[in-house]
Amino acid sequence: MSYKILANKTTADETMTSVYVKCLKALMAENPAITQIESDLGNSLLGAAAIKEIKAEFPKQFVDCGIQEANMIGVACGMSLVGRIPFAHSFAAFVSRRATDQAFISGAYAGSNVRIVGTDPGVSAQLNGGTHMPFEDVAIFRAFPNMTIVEPSDPVMLEDLMGKLSANYGMYYLRLFRKNALKIYEEGSTFEIGKANVLREGSDLTIITAGAVMIPEVLKAADELAAEGIEARILDMFTIKPIDEEAILAAAAETGAIVTAENHNVINGIGSAVTDVLMTKGDRFVPVEMIGVRDRFGQVGPLAYLKEAYNLTAADIKEAAKKAVARKR
Repeated sequence: MSYKILANKTTADETMTSVYVKCLKALMAENPAITQIESDLGNSLLGAAAIKEIKAEFPKQFVDCGIQEANMIGVACGMSLVGRIPFAHSFAAFVSRRATDQAFISGAYAGSNVRIVGTDPGVSAQLNGGTHMPFEDVAIFRAFPNMTIVEPSDPVMLEDLMGKLSANYGMYYLRLFRKNALKIYEEGSTFEIGKANVLREGSDLTIITAGAVMIPEVLKAADELAAEGIEARILDMFTIKPIDEEAILAAAAETGAIVTAENHNVINGIGSAVTDVLMTKGDRFVPVEMIGVRDRFGQVGPLAYLKEAYNLTAADIKEAAKKAVARKR
C-alpha cells in the first residue's frame, strides 16, 4: 500500500464507469478467464459503445443473461467453479435484493470466485427513484460469510482495485458510483484491501466514511470544522468488510470521538460495523454519531436534492461532529 493524497482535488475527467470499462478490457486482454456478465443493462450502465467494443474484442468473454439478475449471479458462480473469473454487473439494487439467495448459496456458501458489481448505490441512483435506490445492499452482503465489500473512492483507487479483484480468489461486492468522482489520490497510488486510508489528520474526532458520494461532503465538513478550531481525522474505509478494526480502535484512542458518514442505511452499514468493533473490542467509551439514511425508502431526485433530503450533506456531518465532540467533553 502506497498512496498519496492530492493537495488540489478536482473532479476527474473520466467517469467511474469509463475507468471500470477501460480496466476490464485490459484485464480481459491479459487473462481469457476474465468474463463480463450482464443482465441486459450494459448499454444503460456502461454505455452502448463500450458494450459493443467488449462484444467485438472478447466475444468468448462476454455473456448477456437477459433481465434476470438472480440467474446471472447463478451463472457467474457456476462459471467461476470451472475456472472463469466473472465480473457480474447490474444496478446495485438488483444484484443485492433480487439475487440474495444465489449470491449466498451458489456464491459465498459454495466458495465461488465472483466479483458482483453493483452500480448506482444509495442516492446516486437519482432519477431512477426508490425502486432502484439501494440503502440496504451493504447490509445484505455484510451478513454473508466469505464476502468482501469494497467501495472505491475515486478513479485512481478503482483502477488499482480492479487489478487486485481480478487476481484474488473469493466473493467480492464492488459498490460502484458511475459518474465523475472527485479525484482524491495521486496517480500510481496503491491500496490494500482491508486497510483504511487517512485522508486528513486530526486530533479532536475521526470521521469514518467511504465512497465517491460521501467523501466530498466529509472533506468540506472537515475544512469548515478546522476554521472553527476542530480538527477532524478522516478515514477512507473503502473496505467495508472486512473492516479495518485496528484503524477504528486507534481513532477511538487517539481522537476520542467518531462520526460515521455513509450513502446507505445506518442499519448494518459502516456505522453499525464501526460500533460493533468499538463495543466488542474497545476499552473505553467513545461517543459515536451516525450520518446515513435513517431507515427510509428512496425517492426520485437529483443528487444534491437527495443528499439534503436524507441529511447526507457537509452541514449535517459538521453538526454531527460538533455533537460528538461535545459528548466527549
